[in-house]
Amino acid sequence: MGLVIGATSGSLWAKLTGAGVLVAALWAGGTIAVGEFGIVIPLVMPTVSLAASTGLGAALAGRQHRKEKRFIRGAMSRYVSPAVVDELQRNPDMLRLGGERRDLTLIFTDIAGFTTTSEATPPDVLVPVLNDYLDGMSRIVMDHGGTVDKFIGDALVAIFGAPVPQPDHAARAVACARELDRFATDFVSHGAAKDIALGITRIGVHTGPAVVGNIGGEQRFDYTAIGDTVNTAARLEGANKYLGTTTCISATTAEAAGETNLRPVGDIVLKGRSQPLRVFTPGEPGPVYRKAFDALAANDTATARAALDDTLGTSDADLARFHLSRLDEGETGSHIVLDSK
Repeated sequence: MGLVIGATSGSLWAKLTGAGVLVAALWAGGTIAVGEFGIVIPLVMPTVSLAASTGLGAALAGRQHRKEKRFIRGAMSRYVSPAVVDELQRNPDMLRLGGERRDLTLIFTDIAGFTTTSEATPPDVLVPVLNDYLDGMSRIVMDHGGTVDKFIGDALVAIFGAPVPQPDHAARAVACARELDRFATDFVSHGAAKDIALGITRIGVHTGPAVVGNIGGEQRFDYTAIGDTVNTAARLEGANKYLGTTTCISATTAEAAGETNLRPVGDIVLKGRSQPLRVFTPGEPGPVYRKAFDALAANDTATARAALDDTLGTSDADLARFHLSRLDEGETGSHIVLDSK
């Protein structure tokens, strides 16, 4: 009985109280047995046994608790911020061994043309630069409270909203994406200084339900997220190549984040999808581009083309050139179908 009391979850004070109640009951019963019936019941050895077994149970439970804490800190400290690790240690049930469905925001990043760069660069030059890049990207994710899901070569996948729930996960992810873009842009010059021609970093951000948890086999598992939301974030990262942008943020994320400082790119039908998704890129759109995009969405091609021409001298020139090229190829409206990932 003492072993059971000691091994149960709860504070040490609660365990000692429980053991004390049992000891008191034992001695009270022994006293009654002698006084009323003349029966002598051994009390010392059962008391010692109960105390010893309670202590052993508490020691085993404490050892297991410390083991869980070490596992959480060791497994998660490289992927989430110290504050998140501390929260997981206080509430280890948040890190479920199975999976659960949650609303999350996913970020995917990838360096354009990195395969070509890696083939043309000696490993002793390439690897330190890539490590510095991924270290900087990871620190930004963790500074914003995100979880580094995995690295896939030069690509990074980040989760916001798990393992610790974050009501503002979308806003965190958008702010993170902006900082990732700034860091990656600055890092290109860092690579150039070492004679490595790094491409731009493309970023995709999407919000929605996903299954998150420890997923894998008995020998190896990862804390990761799976589902359509994850796939959409990955497709948005790839869409930048076609759209000429560096960051694609879905309307779902923009709405959840309450973010308005974004420029509409178009209503994108991603590969494998049938329904369009409004996509934005960071930056406050100028009034001329707003007029141009509204005209595109209304299929008013003449007004859209004139406004886009006027936009070429503004900070929205990149989007203006993209839409003008579409119009030149005979496309109309803001509906854009992507045939590749």
